[in-house]
Amino acid sequence: MLKGLLRFIIAVIFILSGFVKAVDLVGFSFKMEEYFAPPVFNMPFLEKFALLFSIIVVILELFLGFMLLLKLKLKFTLSVLIALCIFFGFLTFYSAYFNVVTDCGCFGDAIKFTPWQSFLKDVVLLVGLIILFVLYRKDFRKKDEYGVTKKESSHTFKYVLLTVFSLGMVYVMAQGIMHEPIIDFRDYKVGTDIKGEKVKIEKNPSEYKTFYSLKNQKTGAVIKVNQDDYIKKTEYWAEGSPWKIEEGKNESVLIKEGYKSEIVKFKIEDPTGMEVTNEIINAPKAVLVFSYHPKDVPADLLQKVEAKVNTQKGALIYGVSTYPNTFKTIKNAMMDGTAIKTIARSNPFVLILENGKIIDKQPAKDYIN
Repeated sequence: MLKGLLRFIIAVIFILSGFVKAVDLVGFSFKMEEYFAPPVFNMPFLEKFALLFSIIVVILELFLGFMLLLKLKLKFTLSVLIALCIFFGFLTFYSAYFNVVTDCGCFGDAIKFTPWQSFLKDVVLLVGLIILFVLYRKDFRKKDEYGVTKKESSHTFKYVLLTVFSLGMVYVMAQGIMHEPIIDFRDYKVGTDIKGEKVKIEKNPSEYKTFYSLKNQKTGAVIKVNQDDYIKKTEYWAEGSPWKIEEGKNESVLIKEGYKSEIVKFKIEDPTGMEVTNEIINAPKAVLVFSYHPKDVPADLLQKVEAKVNTQKGALIYGVSTYPNTFKTIKNAMMDGTAIKTIARSNPFVLILENGKIIDKQPAKDYIN
């Protein structure tokens, strides 16, 4: 009974983890790109394969999780899941210890984990899987002359269920890649009031404090001092002081958690650096065309999108990208590429607002058709 319950819980965790990533595979691939980037593992040549790796990881989680739930090929299933947990445990420990990836994306945008929480989750799962392996070791039957486990040879119905489940998940993944996620866990889902979210953030902002890394030029000692203590104690900055700030080693530490929302990154500027965010969220209607990799967008597609948005009479129209001269017939604006990716899962992407509220969003190829 106990091992059956443990098996069910772990199987459901893997299925849920795989599902929330399966609905938004493109978003998960952005997280994979962070691991391949120079600040982490410095393997930028793998960034173009991020989506492929994301698909493989999600398929493994879903397929093996469902096999564990159905109690199919337990030795193989548990062995691969243990290996998967060790691999992810290494990634999450690396992220937490070196503070390089602040959210592993283990449960997509549905549940946010800190790096250390992600690592602890992987350790708990690993221990649970090892316990299951020990408890079920007597169930690893010897194979018959055909190489089929005798007990599993009659599991036809379970394999049918596995096939149906797999086909359903393939459809979910394909929808997320080609169009929009079937279930949107992001802060930018249709119906989100960006203006209202901005007000909540302003009323309850997160507070950070800077910690300076100071090195004593005489003794070589290094200490961390928060900004308030640094200002109060003249011994750190008075003329002749041996303490000097080490450039590039200062840290910004969260001291008060405010209202959490990705909308905090919704900041749009025109090419001169003037912010136009308020103009956009206060407009009766605004149509925004986003592109996080404008150089990768075919010229004819961009032309068709611009032609379509220009038919929106009375609407405020902006083309938002990481370059100032991306769009030819609509006003250009700029936004951080990572922030754009939290909004747009395709390149380019169209977002429509009414008084700051998201009423529609589509990949550009769907919008023009």
